[in-house]
Amino acid sequence: MQREGTFREMKARKFYEKPSEKRARQKAEAVRRARKLQRKKMQREGLA
Repeated sequence: MQREGTFREMKARKFYEKPSEKRARQKAEAVRRARKLQRKKMQREGLA
């Protein structure tokens, strides 16, 4: 359930999130995913 994002969605729906806050959160999550992917890629190539 955690991998599917069920818990995160339940938490998010508990309170109203302003559209500007939602965009900021989504952008931060995207940056986090990109950094994680970059780290994995560097590790796979043996640079880190």
